[in-house]
Amino acid sequence: MKAVVITQPGDPKVLQIQERPQPKPAAGEVLIKVSAAGINRPDVFQRKGNYPPPANAPQDIPGLEVAGIIIELGPNVSRWKKGDRICALIVGGGYAEYCIAPEGQCLPVPENLGMVDAASLPETFFTVWSNVFGRGRLKTGQSLLVHGGSSGIGVTAIQIAKTLGCTVYVTAGSDDKCAFCEQLGADKAINYKTQNFKEEIKSLTDGKGVNVILDMIGGNYTPDNLQSLADEGRLVMINTMQGKDVQVDLSLVMRKRLIITGSMLRSREIEFKAKIAKSLEEHIWPMLASGQIKPIIYKVFPADEAAKAHALMEDSSHMGKIVLSFE
Repeated sequence: MKAVVITQPGDPKVLQIQERPQPKPAAGEVLIKVSAAGINRPDVFQRKGNYPPPANAPQDIPGLEVAGIIIELGPNVSRWKKGDRICALIVGGGYAEYCIAPEGQCLPVPENLGMVDAASLPETFFTVWSNVFGRGRLKTGQSLLVHGGSSGIGVTAIQIAKTLGCTVYVTAGSDDKCAFCEQLGADKAINYKTQNFKEEIKSLTDGKGVNVILDMIGGNYTPDNLQSLADEGRLVMINTMQGKDVQVDLSLVMRKRLIITGSMLRSREIEFKAKIAKSLEEHIWPMLASGQIKPIIYKVFPADEAAKAHALMEDSSHMGKIVLSFE
């Protein structure tokens, strides 16, 4: 099979098409003929040598989400059959014509969606659902602040939270991105380059703060995040793009009874991810099927232009998801 391979740690040009053996599904796994693969920021970190894959994942083929057709079943697979259209969250190996996935991490492609749309779903939907609504315990009627509102994570969080009856604020890096987020449903988008998000949140909430913050920035955002939380608020970390070492005012945490939490999804056990998939299929997949929630695709690249796709991801000018096509 053809695969996009990280030939060595480095810039996007180290991504090259190479021939690799087609993988074989083990017990509880399915083999997928990949139609499309989503691009995610962890893929960029892996390419640079800063995010090593788990031992059970392909070591030099990135890719955490795919959509395609099941063409082979491993032993003990009970739910799926050959020919099923699925999208899947995987630990790596998605930038290839074929990949394997645990059956519990696969979800059916809604009939109204194509493969490119479906490939954009798993990584962000698993991440948002497990962190905002699992660890963050966001409930109907509560408020959410999402940093990076125009990212794949951001557009997913906006749509799910608004559909479930929450107030959503986001930060983004340009007026165009802010307008895009508000068109998607965000109640207010804050341009972090021209506005102070802490002061804006204070004004928007009459000084009360928000219930949950989803943060992928870390670094110097952390003190203002804590100031922007309401009493009993939850700060949920999913990345530390501006640094992992921060100073925290613990007296503020105690005074406001705050929770600081976070998670990394890639290293979690298959059973945990399967539970997320089951919950998504029950609660969110009907909203995709009805069109209440929609995949937001910014650009699709052919597989042999993976380097260009990564350059766009690093440029951060995109609004929504970037996808590789293998068709």
